[in-house]
Amino acid sequence: MMNKPPPLVWLPVDHRDVVEDGHAIPFVVLAERYAEAVVQGVQAQPVLFPLANGERISALLEMVDGVMLTGSPSNVHPSHFGEAVLDPSLPLDGQRDDQTLPLVRACLDAGVPLLGICRGFQEINVALGGSLHQAVHRVPGYRDHRDPPGQPLDVQFGLAHPVSLRAGSPLVDWAGSAQPMVNTLHGQGVNRLAPRLRVEGVAEDGLIEAVTVDGAQTFACAVQWHPEWRCMEYPFYAALFAAFGDACRARQRQRLAQAA
Repeated sequence: MMNKPPPLVWLPVDHRDVVEDGHAIPFVVLAERYAEAVVQGVQAQPVLFPLANGERISALLEMVDGVMLTGSPSNVHPSHFGEAVLDPSLPLDGQRDDQTLPLVRACLDAGVPLLGICRGFQEINVALGGSLHQAVHRVPGYRDHRDPPGQPLDVQFGLAHPVSLRAGSPLVDWAGSAQPMVNTLHGQGVNRLAPRLRVEGVAEDGLIEAVTVDGAQTFACAVQWHPEWRCMEYPFYAALFAAFGDACRARQRQRLAQAA
């Protein structure tokens, strides 16, 4: 009797030019910590579909049990929310935008579990009609949410500020607290909240840090911080991935039953 395969979770890739022998060679890349979080925290298998967009998205979604939109050094191109680029020195990734923004809408239409992290959190907001502050630290009233430059990763990803969670939010159960501490490593943040999103948590300065999708058929949650960092060492982070994993396994059971 064959062992049951793990659920499959689609992770987007980033696009980088790597210089080899003086030539810029395009690469697709994924930070290993996101794949580790899927394996350890979600108890699933990460899968990648580079260059998949357009009509391929819906077909590929039928093969997976969840989608986790990762963080990235790059930002969502501001043209997607009607603005010009504020700082041309910051990296953009239009190829990723071409996949992830329609992927968000396709997940919700198909009832595929969806988790967004940092850039993924911002992608969900933009895909559903919201906008972003391109430089939160330049907006009066907000703190600088960027990670301290030049510090060890343990410091950059260390707990930095509390998040006040909505009473009754599922995140309260996962955190075991109404004000858990989280890390902060982002320069952009939610400006106009998309109509379908419900605020689940805010930072001390009022910046939105966690959302869920109203009326979603299944798990649809996004957070601005980085729970993938050593996720099994932080009970809140581990519980978030476990809840996503439960939804992915429910999707897998449904998918495999339909294929039988």
